Amino acid sequence: MDVSLELINLTVTSYLIFQGITPSFWGPLSDVKGRRITYCFTFLVFLGACVGLAESRNYATVIVLRSLQSAGSASTIAIGAAVIGDITTREERGGFMGVFQAGLLAPVAIGPVIGGALTTLGWRAIFWFLTIYSAVFLVLLIILLPETLRSAVSNGSVRPSSLIARFPLNIYQKTTKVEFRPQATHVAKASRIDLIGPFRILFSKQAAPIIVFLGVYYAVWQMSITAMSTLFKSNYGLSETEIGLTYIANGVGSIIGTLITGKILDADYRRVKTKHESQAPEDGPDNATFPIEKARLRLVPIFAGLQCASILVFGWTIQYSRRVHIAVPIITTFFTGWALVSTQSVIMTYLVDVFPDQKAAASASMNLARCLLAAGSTSIVGPLINAVGAGWTFTIAVAALLVALIGIGIQWHFGKKWRMEAEAKRGVDSEQENTRS
Repeated sequence: MDVSLELINLTVTSYLIFQGITPSFWGPLSDVKGRRITYCFTFLVFLGACVGLAESRNYATVIVLRSLQSAGSASTIAIGAAVIGDITTREERGGFMGVFQAGLLAPVAIGPVIGGALTTLGWRAIFWFLTIYSAVFLVLLIILLPETLRSAVSNGSVRPSSLIARFPLNIYQKTTKVEFRPQATHVAKASRIDLIGPFRILFSKQAAPIIVFLGVYYAVWQMSITAMSTLFKSNYGLSETEIGLTYIANGVGSIIGTLITGKILDADYRRVKTKHESQAPEDGPDNATFPIEKARLRLVPIFAGLQCASILVFGWTIQYSRRVHIAVPIITTFFTGWALVSTQSVIMTYLVDVFPDQKAAASASMNLARCLLAAGSTSIVGPLINAVGAGWTFTIAVAALLVALIGIGIQWHFGKKWRMEAEAKRGVDSEQENTRS
């Protein structure tokens, strides 16, 4: 198939749109029906789409199936973040979320290299490779992943009612040496599937400022990633395989950054918790007043500054490619990946902390905002570069990043107040529900 640049941009845009929307269905489903069964369905959708793509005969089919593929793959991010929330405490969640993000980002480093190598066998080879990969992973998931949804299995000691959810949890329960505390085995009543939950979280004052902030930063990162292949080809004359190799720096920066940031996040949380407990009254600290915003968000401005600087240098060094060695813009992508993914890891951890009963829905709301904004940014980056050049394009992008910092300021100053108001309202609603029942 002969494909124009406009069709490629259309495919990327449709992929990002579905990547943003579909977790809003899968996330609430996993919050009620379970992580395990939802994971299986998402991988089945992805697997079927890969087979269809490998057998596609026209570009319209490719666009449709790429959207379906995105509907399966993107949702695993929201569900995975929820699983991390299920099995961790606040004190250790940042480190585990860092490992989770690193696993997600490894393909960013090696995917373009593998894809570039597979293109020598034809573009269909890429989708057959993904078919085999996803099938193997689905089998491993069925065999190894236990159910973690708290309302179904509590802390892992409760036997779930669903037959699908029992295996392999029943094996772990029989072989584990962990002694479960009786008071920790209470199972909360499962609620109905709330399909508008992610949208309600997205537009809530508790989450909207910080989600919009992340969405803008993710969109600018996506702009740079999308533009890289075209800019490196036109300005430095790289081949497809060489372009694939340039993405390694971004992927490696993302992986290293999120692993280190996760550990720093845990240490920062412990520091704030110790200070909070030392200032608590004699009857003990009040968890409702714990400054979770300070514990999670005070590193974000540092990462934001790093991303602004790296994006600015990337744009202008590409603009003057004849005077600047290609190593310079490639190195900037390392720091851009580090900054963006560290920010994303921090904010995802914060949202899971703030919405403990809607972990997957909260992650889906973040995914919705960032992917829709990224879809818009990738559709305009090409025309904007053609109109004003790479330097001014990414200067405009950095200006948008600086404006988006307002969201962090709003969350820092008002987040605690809004969170306590929401918790008080949930307590009143819970009492009313108990009275009615």
